[in-house]
Amino acid sequence: MARVVVDVMLKPEILDPQGQAVQRALPRLGFEGISDVRQGKRFELEVDGPVDDAALARIHDLAESFLANTVIEDFTVKVESDDVVAGAVK
Repeated sequence: MARVVVDVMLKPEILDPQGQAVQRALPRLGFEGISDVRQGKRFELEVDGPVDDAALARIHDLAESFLANTVIEDFTVKVESDDVVAGAVK
């Protein structure tokens, strides 16, 4: 079984009030030096069988039509192994 991750983020030109609220709270909490925060969504999909070009195309269609509002959000689709997530061992 493979894991495919769909990350959905607001487009850069779209106002992100939740990210702004977090960014404003960070100095009060002792976290200095953070100039911007953007919030998003992460979907982890466990895929039965191989993740070939056809499977990735179906997941891309799923993300485009269901997981993301493409008017205001961008998304990326990537395959992750079971042992490594974003360069860090689980």
